[in-house]
Amino acid sequence: MSITVTTERRAPLLARVAETLTAHSIDWLRTSLGLVILGFGALKYFPGASPAEDLVQRTTDVLTLGVVTGTAASVGTAVLETFIGLTLLTGVGLRLGLVAMAGWLVGILTPVVLFAGDMFPDGLPTLEAQYVLKDVILAAAAAVVAARVLGARYVFPAEDRTVEP
Repeated sequence: MSITVTTERRAPLLARVAETLTAHSIDWLRTSLGLVILGFGALKYFPGASPAEDLVQRTTDVLTLGVVTGTAASVGTAVLETFIGLTLLTGVGLRLGLVAMAGWLVGILTPVVLFAGDMFPDGLPTLEAQYVLKDVILAAAAAVVAARVLGARYVFPAEDRTVEP
């Protein structure tokens, strides 16, 4: 049995899907970003649980000129990520959470610069480098969420209610 959907029937369906995505996709992105960052943070509360623990400690040591090291670096990062994740999930204190996230994004991407030789031996990325580079996606998602929080609107134009097949 096959189902044939004509263009006339498909266009209104696609328009409804587009409207739903327009109305909710950035909130879904904010929520999923919050869950991911909260999950990363939760792991750092337990020594040895986060695959990024050593990298976090090395990076924090360098960025703070040795003031924050070892477990303090991991716990501090855990607290920051937990805070950011909760603001994204709840929407409470979201602007402050986004400011914190901007600094966090700089911090999580700096190992590529600080430890380039370790992360790209022979020009190829290690697993640790790949772990850091996936954060570019988090940065892009954060930019979309920040734009919405700062007033940008993603709207489906009323004159374009039909979607081409």
